[in-house]
Amino acid sequence: MRIMILNADYPRFLAWLYRKQPGLENRSYAAQMAARNASLFGVADFYSKNFEALGHSAAEIHVNNPWLQAAWAREHGMAAAVTEPAMGASDRLPAWLLQAVAPFKPILRPFARKVGLSPKLDAQAEEILLAQIEDFRPDLVLNQDTFHIDTALMRRIKGIGKPKLVGQIGISPTRGEDWRVYDLLISQLAATVAFFRGHGVSAQVSHLAFEPCVNDALPPATTADVDISFVGTVSADHRQRIALLEAVAARYDLKLFGNIAPGLPASSPLHRCFQGEAWGAEMYQAMRRSRITLNSHIDMVGREAGNVRLFEATGVGTFLLTDFKDNLHTLFDPDREVVAWRSIDDCIKKIERYLADNAARQEIAAAGQRRTLTAHNYRERTRAILAAVENL
Repeated sequence: MRIMILNADYPRFLAWLYRKQPGLENRSYAAQMAARNASLFGVADFYSKNFEALGHSAAEIHVNNPWLQAAWAREHGMAAAVTEPAMGASDRLPAWLLQAVAPFKPILRPFARKVGLSPKLDAQAEEILLAQIEDFRPDLVLNQDTFHIDTALMRRIKGIGKPKLVGQIGISPTRGEDWRVYDLLISQLAATVAFFRGHGVSAQVSHLAFEPCVNDALPPATTADVDISFVGTVSADHRQRIALLEAVAARYDLKLFGNIAPGLPASSPLHRCFQGEAWGAEMYQAMRRSRITLNSHIDMVGREAGNVRLFEATGVGTFLLTDFKDNLHTLFDPDREVVAWRSIDDCIKKIERYLADNAARQEIAAAGQRRTLTAHNYRERTRAILAAVENL
């Protein structure tokens, strides 16, 4: 089977990658793709490598990387101008407005696309993508970015050889889309799966994962010199996260790796905790340096656990203190493989307890890593996706 995986990268990551490697934008498509995957950011080439290990031909396309896509176009006789990717709406809208609309994003996304506040490919990017589909002729397309690649574009892709279409979405889906173009939709959230099934589309739960080869690619682990870390975004979509981190920062030397969206009050203690953005390998190293790393899901997921930080942190062997969710026990054994907090006060008490108990902390971290490496890896996820497609 020929499998094409479609994805998109954060504009801030792309800016970092090409700033770090001057001249990369002028190199070949293969060289740019190799550099992007070597960063270890996101899912890199983890899906394609594991599909190939199962006997299939697979490749990724990063649809919003203008330099990468322009290189492919040039190498295939297409003219292509490079337009740098725009930053997200959080960099352009006032914080009060972002906070007000956060609960209504699934309903507002179609309007946001029309006025340029939501990710969307321009005409040139769409034509390059369609040419890549025509060139590769996939039997299966796995779309991991249903924002840049909406259902209208997926219908055009479906018309090229009629591949099976699988969509992967990890948050509340956009309202008003005709999701029936997909043969299968997958999500780590049972509520999202139920939404799709309620609209007559085949859907099933498929969790995110960790790629074990990341540990081989990272430099040797250093002594843990960070007591408590958090790796991720602080924005209007993360009110619970902000409350937790501010409470922790008031008591401990919290290190915050990631980005702080505009609008966080100047009085917030998180500003002094900010260590800058950490992408890919740097992110994994930040977690490995930590005695405890915290997790707090985005507000919109409600009572379901499933963000990728669960698997990234445990995968590199870090002690994970995560927010309690009703389904957490289906992923990890609480208090044996990870530890869950149920309130801010509870989190503070558990930080104090496990900072003081090195043996218990290390034992839980090691057990969590074993669980992730054996059960929550991309080989298992790709095998499950293929089985689901075969059962359609």
